[in-house]
Amino acid sequence: MSVVVKPRLPVAVRIATAIVVAILFLYVIPFMIPNYLVSQFATVLVFAIAIVGINLVTGYGGAITLGHAAFVALGSYTTAILTVRYGWKPYATIPVAAALSWIAGWCLGFPALRLQGLYLALGTLVLSITVPPVLKRFDAFTGGVQGLNVGNPAPPASVPLDESQWIYFVSLAIAAVLYVVARRILSGPLRRALVAARDNQLVAAVMGVNRARLTTATFAMSSLYAGVAGSLYAMIVGFVSPDTFNVMMSLSLFVGAVVGGITSLSGAFIGAMFIQFVPIWASDIDVSLGGLVFGGALILTLVLIPAGVGGLAERWYLRACARLGWTEAAATETAIEASTRGAQHEAT
Repeated sequence: MSVVVKPRLPVAVRIATAIVVAILFLYVIPFMIPNYLVSQFATVLVFAIAIVGINLVTGYGGAITLGHAAFVALGSYTTAILTVRYGWKPYATIPVAAALSWIAGWCLGFPALRLQGLYLALGTLVLSITVPPVLKRFDAFTGGVQGLNVGNPAPPASVPLDESQWIYFVSLAIAAVLYVVARRILSGPLRRALVAARDNQLVAAVMGVNRARLTTATFAMSSLYAGVAGSLYAMIVGFVSPDTFNVMMSLSLFVGAVVGGITSLSGAFIGAMFIQFVPIWASDIDVSLGGLVFGGALILTLVLIPAGVGGLAERWYLRACARLGWTEAAATETAIEASTRGAQHEAT
């Protein structure tokens, strides 16, 4: 019996898959659909970045956080304030938003992650509740209740793209880089340390894993992802206001992470599509259906597919690879069988 260790697709299949994905993201979405949908897909990429951060801290770190809207707000207002008040170029504010969100994640991570389970979820939920009123108090910087009008950054004159296509490609490039970074983080010893600290603190301590420091670092990295998402969100929408970054945004991002798969980085895009498009379709039927759709989707996902849509797709993918023999273990076993048959043939 073969044991699936790691999928290993043939070169032709990998090339064909890469071509299909490239055509979809680089041609079909930016050039074959209306501009308003291109902007919505740019928002999907932004939400996917924030959901990847939730996957890191909740799916692998085991810390339930319902306060991601606060870090999205920090990134958005960093971009808005530097652009409107100080005349910065919008894209130059992205590293600043990432750095400030990372620092805020470290500062809040040490006290917050001393809590566990429900207490941690409630503590981060309070963060989402308090941020909008605080933003309304500092009118000189945040614009108060009226917010700030950032505007949509125009593409360079030498680039034959409109504003929607340009911001889509910028969001796609940043999302791809952050996705690769998350993959690298979760592809080595750090993944095993996170899983050990999440599943059994005693075993993690025996292994020499400092759970508090590791989880705090993961929380800070998750906050960085949220800050970058917030910075891009301000550019796409062109306007920021305190009421945008409320508890509902935090809950929506968390629902998107669960629906897409809390431990599936690839499922972040599926979860982002869910929170971007499903409420719009539901409101077309009835305005009051938005909350019902979110609650129903969360319950159905937890009951029917706890691993989320992305986790289920990855499971099917692994089974298909195992049946087709596209795994490293299967390939090794086949080689052993071939060499054994060759040795027997020589003996006879």
